[in-house]
Order: sequence, then structure tokens, then C-alpha cells
Amino acid sequence: MPAKILIITGDAAESLGVLYPYQRLREEGYDVDIAAPARKTLRFVVHDVEPGYDTYTEKPGYTWPADLAFCEVDPGAYAALVIPGGRAPEYLRNDLELRKILKAFFDADKPVAQICHGALLTAAIDSLRGRRVTAHPALELDMQAAGAHFEDTGTVADGTLVSARAWPDVASWMREFLGVLRERA
Repeated sequence: MPAKILIITGDAAESLGVLYPYQRLREEGYDVDIAAPARKTLRFVVHDVEPGYDTYTEKPGYTWPADLAFCEVDPGAYAALVIPGGRAPEYLRNDLELRKILKAFFDADKPVAQICHGALLTAAIDSLRGRRVTAHPALELDMQAAGAHFEDTGTVADGTLVSARAWPDVASWMREFLGVLRERA
């Protein structure tokens, strides 16, 4: 039976931050579930930098069904966790069920991949203290406030935690994460 990987996300997650790892992990033979606040069709977004803008823009992206609601997740059934970015982490970090899931993965020292604003979720459960991480550059102060050592580079691996800045880094992010999975899961 293949190892199971959990992706946690919600509406307004970055399309590539969800669907690239979903497809890449399945390609490697893993069984992948997507969990969200409720079983529903999720609406993802596309973030891009356009000339003349001081920050990224947001456009509608793909839709995708959630396999599970957070309250249905048994963290013990999964070998690893993927945390996409986008705007979803801004509101998901307030979800008590999700914080329990996150804590279970970190308490068990299971592999975790986070990208972009996904780092807001691990910061919310105080799991970044003393770790090296990267995230969207706009989160540098948030990462420092969470006790992390921020590195403005594409991908950073610190033990079982693999972080990446944003969707342009998904290939190096998943390559590093797959290496951790092969060793640990």
C-alpha cells in the first residue's frame, strides 16, 4: 500500500502550490488527499507580478474538490503533510481543527512541505522557532517574529521541514521534499 500524503488548503490557495505537489506526489506513487475546512469544491487563485504593481496580483484559478474536512483527518494515517500558500493560510490559521492536525505532524517529526504564505500556519502553532525557513519575502518579519531564521532563497530544508518562497520554486521545493520523503516516510 502506498504511503499517504495530506495536503491542507482552502479557498484562495495558489493553484500551483496545491496542484503541482498533488500531481507530482501522485506521479511518484503516493496516495494524496486534500483536506479543507469542509468537503466542497475549492476555488484556487493565480498570483503573478505585473509591471507597475508594487505587489502581486490575484486572478481566478482552478477549482478542485476537497477529499476531506479537517474534522475528518486522522494525522496518524499520513506519512507527510503539504501546506500550500496563497491567501488561504491567512484565515486557515484560525481553525482549531487544522492547528491540531499541524501539531500532530510536528510532534511526530513527520515530513512537512510549506510554500509561500503556508508558513503562516506553522508559525501559528509555534513550530518555526529556531528553524531555517524561507517563505514569500513579504513574510520575512513574520518568520522572524515566529523565531525562525529567514533565508530569502528558493528552497530551504531544515530537518523534516522543507519550505519554498513561491510558485516559481515548486520544482526545487518538490525535489527537496521527495528526498526527505524517501528517507523518512
